[in-house]
Amino acid sequence: MEITAKLSQYRQAPRKVRLVATLLKGMTVEMALIELSHRTKRVAPIFHKLVLSAVANAKAQGIDEKSLIVKGIRVDKGPVLKRSRPRAQGRAFPIHKHTSHIVVTLTDVADATTAKTKKTDAKSEKPAVAKVVAKKAVTKKKVAKVAK
Repeated sequence: MEITAKLSQYRQAPRKVRLVATLLKGMTVEMALIELSHRTKRVAPIFHKLVLSAVANAKAQGIDEKSLIVKGIRVDKGPVLKRSRPRAQGRAFPIHKHTSHIVVTLTDVADATTAKTKKTDAKSEKPAVAKVVAKKAVTKKKVAKVAK
């Protein structure tokens, strides 16, 4: 069973948030929380709270905390706040303040292992199909001579 926790419009660029998000994928919840407590990035405490929120959602559904792993973290682009900075001679330069939408997905260890075995079984059951390639007819074009 998949458990999710979402955070919308977090005021940091998605590119910077994804640096921490890629580290956590596939970790157990305990290891992810330990990893986040040692990170110095600005987004690390936010991810820590978000993972704890997902764990609380799992407990509400009766799933044990120790059997959870981080299945995936999706970081999407949110709305951009547009501001301007005054410059010389009456000009204004744009400032774009990027935001991020973050979704943390947790799953049970047993569910993750059964999903992996189903994928490998599906790959092995596919029959081998030989490709048949038809030959194309080759035609020569006649070039007309131009009389001068």
